[in-house]
Amino acid sequence: MNNITIIKASGEEAPFQVEKLKSSLQRAGADKTVINQIIQEIEAALYHGITTKKIYQMAFKILKGKSRVSASKYKLKKAIMELGPSGFPFEKFVGKILEMEGFQTEVGVIVQGHCVQHEIDVAAIKDNRHYMIECKYHSGQGRFCNVKIPLYIQSRFLDVEKQWKKQLSHQTKFHQGWVFTNTRFTTDAIQFGTCMGLGLVSWDYPKNNSLKYRIDKLGMHPLTALTTLTKAEKTKLLDTGIVLCKELHEKPKLLEQIGIDKVRHKKILEDSEALCTIH
Repeated sequence: MNNITIIKASGEEAPFQVEKLKSSLQRAGADKTVINQIIQEIEAALYHGITTKKIYQMAFKILKGKSRVSASKYKLKKAIMELGPSGFPFEKFVGKILEMEGFQTEVGVIVQGHCVQHEIDVAAIKDNRHYMIECKYHSGQGRFCNVKIPLYIQSRFLDVEKQWKKQLSHQTKFHQGWVFTNTRFTTDAIQFGTCMGLGLVSWDYPKNNSLKYRIDKLGMHPLTALTTLTKAEKTKLLDTGIVLCKELHEKPKLLEQIGIDKVRHKKILEDSEALCTIH
């Protein structure tokens, strides 16, 4: 099947690699029998020019019928893209991840720079580290963060840092600008960020500290990953200010408040608890 050409979200052509599909299903916790069934059905349906989106949809449909929790983990990238349309839930999501890592955070804070005021998506402090974080949310997988993004963020950070350093409480702190995105960075964006000392976190970068790595490590799945909620119900929950399965599990009364009948509560809460569990 390696001679089948698929179309990626970016529009780029690539050979179909069954090992990549197998690996993503394994990360989702699917058992060997289910993985083999999915691979067999997808290989039988492959054709030249099939999109990765279509392959994902087929795999997700089969997986959902076998294990809701595995299906929720499998749709993680898509679930993060559902933290929209404004992108503010994504900023809160990033803030929650940093909180779990021991940072004190503020989301959507206005700070004075040396030259002008700036709205910072997330300000994070831990010990002597003080981060200014910009969150770049995209609703489509084909959109990358090019070099213009870190260029812009670095210039804003330098203005803020210059003002911070005037304060006695900041003179011993390590200051750094960061960019978090739910998609990917271009090669030159990574090259510039690395050269300038700007922190970069994308869906799969850096390898052992990427967005997906941190989510799995901390059990920080977004509530949009749950297959037991409708799109409208997810929107209502996001509007209450929560973004995590963990928060939903801790505040089960929210399900009743947004009009979900009690018959469905058990499945929703079981799945949210399972997604919070760190393996």
